[in-house]
Amino acid sequence: MPIPTPTAEAAGAWPPIDVEQLAQLAREFFSATPGNPLPAGVPSGPLPQPTTTQAAGLGAAVPGLNLLPSGPDQVANLVRPAAPRLPHAAAPNGLPDALVTGLPGLDSRLGGFVVGVPPLAPTPPRERDAGPFYFIDPARHPGAHGHHAGAVPDLAARSATRTPFDVHAIRRDFPILAERVNGRQLVWFDNAATTQKPAAVIERLTHFYEHENSNVHRAAHTLAARATDAYEKARATVARFLNAGSAEEIVWVRGCTEGINLIAKSWGAQHIGAGDEIVVSHLEHHANIVPWQQLAAEKGAVLRVIPVDDSGQIILSEYQRLLGPKTKLVSITQVSNALGTVVPVHEVVQIARRHGITTIVDGAQSVSHMAVDVQAIGCDFFVFSGHKVFGPTGIGAVYGRRDVWEKTPPWQGGGNMIADVTFERTVYQPAPARYEAGTGNIADAAGLGAALEYVERIGLPAIARYEHELLAYATAALKPIPGLRLIGTAADKASVASFVLQGHEPAEVGRALSEEGIAVRSGHHCAQPILRRFGVEATVRPSFAFYNTCEEIDRLVAVVRRLARA
Repeated sequence: MPIPTPTAEAAGAWPPIDVEQLAQLAREFFSATPGNPLPAGVPSGPLPQPTTTQAAGLGAAVPGLNLLPSGPDQVANLVRPAAPRLPHAAAPNGLPDALVTGLPGLDSRLGGFVVGVPPLAPTPPRERDAGPFYFIDPARHPGAHGHHAGAVPDLAARSATRTPFDVHAIRRDFPILAERVNGRQLVWFDNAATTQKPAAVIERLTHFYEHENSNVHRAAHTLAARATDAYEKARATVARFLNAGSAEEIVWVRGCTEGINLIAKSWGAQHIGAGDEIVVSHLEHHANIVPWQQLAAEKGAVLRVIPVDDSGQIILSEYQRLLGPKTKLVSITQVSNALGTVVPVHEVVQIARRHGITTIVDGAQSVSHMAVDVQAIGCDFFVFSGHKVFGPTGIGAVYGRRDVWEKTPPWQGGGNMIADVTFERTVYQPAPARYEAGTGNIADAAGLGAALEYVERIGLPAIARYEHELLAYATAALKPIPGLRLIGTAADKASVASFVLQGHEPAEVGRALSEEGIAVRSGHHCAQPILRRFGVEATVRPSFAFYNTCEEIDRLVAVVRRLARA
């Protein structure tokens, strides 16, 4: 592929430009604020694609090529660019990584901001003033949909009435997606295990440690106040994201596993007794099985299981037959991590509530794929992990209704969760502090808040639509492969495509994909009961997020087809 070099200027490829005039225009541009008109002489329409790059074969869809400089001081660099670096390895999709990262004048803080992804700020878009720039007013975004051309035949027609979803702009916000593995551009299809982090989250963590690092609540100094504000602002963001009644209903934990253990060892220890019944489904992750087994063994309670049909969906009629006067708790996943099945948790919870049964929803796999409204669901508890929704590891949250928290004792003792201590007695703080003994994960809480704000900016309805189309594309491409069996075919699924391939162990398939730079999970996914329900011990599990593309799915399918032929 031809690469433009500085010598092209001498040949007339670079048109003569008045640098002083261009710098002046840039200063006027950056002096404009959202809601104010553009200065005279600054164009307000969509930015043209650089023709020199198109001539090099990259085309208009390549991320980052229509970026404006982040300030007037970068204008000269845009006008007289340095030579782009040659790629050290050719990516299979024809896009060399070094060429894009070597383009001049790109500010990583902007990412997809100037190509259509709304800015990351805590205020929802509907509360912002409309501005003259299309990247601040999403309704004016002129970008194209980011799909592979063959993904869905009528995609263009169905996208015409929607706000465009520019996957290439979004991908620029995730630095790790430029990584190369075994000489190939990384394809991250292990999102059900953990999601990658946008620059906004990485920079939020850096900002905390550079400007806010302190313990919270315990000191009357500036950094303690900053840290406390960051910690509690993130709690309020989680409450808004889940539509909780208040921030006081949100308790910080390390993740879903710790959240379920918190409920089991606090609420469960107080309310579950001998002969009582705990109901879970066949779909559950081990984290929503083992704590209840431990509690049942300790209390003499009974664990009962909702069966699933051959598609991997729970059988509601069988669930209703399980409930009785001894049922004290129903704890169920919203999305299966092994199969992708979307469970009708609203119906499950409403049936339980009619019997006066407490309910828990495990949202580890749902919060990154669909909008969650805990008040509409009606559950007593909801748990999720930050690293599943583009936030840091080691942080998660438990939502609990205020009246349920008031009846729940603390599960750990220590600092920060007490109002008063003597050697004779302890008075505990109300929720949420009562359940947060010791120093919390302050920086990662702030990082989780940034991740949720990022997701809110893109919009979960748009994310759900795009990921559904990815899943449909992957399913249609995988099903015809000889010897391939999809595990989990429920009508309502999130973007997980578990499969086994005849004649090949899942670990072997996973290694073959990794050799091509494609990351998938192969194994039992901490969900052995549901895999054994389908007669397998392990599967290959590609799982998709909104930064994945159909081109990447094509790469996966090509490897699996090659293995099938062998």
